[in-house]
Amino acid sequence: MKKWLVVATLLTAGLVLTACGTKEKEGQDESWGKVEEAGKLTVSTSGTLFPSSYYNDNNQLVGYDVDLAKEVAKRLDVDIEFKEYNVDGQIAALQRGEADFAANDFGLSGDRKDKFSLSTPIKYSFTSMIVRESDDSGIHSLEDLKGKKAAGEPNTSYMKLAESYGAELVVYDNATNDQYLTDVANGRTDVIINDYYLQKMSVGALPDIPVKILEDVYFDLDHTGFLFVKENNELREKVDTALKEMKEDGTLAKISEGYFQTDVSEKPKEDLLESKKAE
Repeated sequence: MKKWLVVATLLTAGLVLTACGTKEKEGQDESWGKVEEAGKLTVSTSGTLFPSSYYNDNNQLVGYDVDLAKEVAKRLDVDIEFKEYNVDGQIAALQRGEADFAANDFGLSGDRKDKFSLSTPIKYSFTSMIVRESDDSGIHSLEDLKGKKAAGEPNTSYMKLAESYGAELVVYDNATNDQYLTDVANGRTDVIINDYYLQKMSVGALPDIPVKILEDVYFDLDHTGFLFVKENNELREKVDTALKEMKEDGTLAKISEGYFQTDVSEKPKEDLLESKKAE
C-alpha cells in the first residue's frame, strides 16, 4: 500500500509541475514566435484612408502605412496579409488575435494608452481642419466649432476633440475621402478634423470639390505608428528594429516623400497651437 501511495504521490507531483510549466509558458510573450512559425504577418487596416491605406487605379492596396508594413515584412523575412475594417474593427481584430498589428495612421490617446502600444514613430504631424472654400464654414478658431457639424468615424480622438468644443458629431463608417469632402462642400457637414498631411493629400487629390484646409489654425503636435496589443513586446521590438534600419538607410524618407512630398518621419517646423484635448 505504501509503495502505491508513493507512486501516486510522485505522479500527482508530476502533474502539478507540468501544469505549472504550462501556465508559465502561457504567460510568455510569444508574439514574434507565432509570426515566425506562421511565416506571415497579419495586419489590420482600412483600405479607405488616403494616403495611408487605399486602393490605387490598378486596384492594389497601397499607401504610406501599407508600404512600410510591406517593407517591414520583407526585412523580417515573412509574408504579409492585410485585413480591412473600420477603426473599431481594426482594434477589435488586435484584441481577438486576428491581426498582429494595425497600420492606419494610428496614434495613442485616451483609453487606448492602457491597452495598446505604438511602434517607433513613422510619421510626425499635427491636426488641422477642412472647411468649405467659400466661407471657411464660419470657423476661424477652435472655439468656433461650437454648434458646427463635425464629420468623422466614431470614437476617434478627432471626434472627441470636436465634441469637447461643442460640435455636433456626424458619424461615418469607413467612408471614402470624396464622400467626406463632398458633404462639407454641400453643407451636410461643416468641418473635418484630422491629420494635416492626410488632409493635404486628400484635398490635393480631389481639387474639384470646393473645400480647403483652414489656414494658420494648426495644433497638437503628434506622431503615429503601427498599433500593437500592449503585451506583444517581442513582435513590436522586431518591427522597431526593421523601422530603425529603414530610417538609417533612407528607405523611410524615400517612401514618405513618395506620398507626402516631404519626410514626415522628421518633426514639422510649423507654429502650432495647443487644444484642450478630450480625454
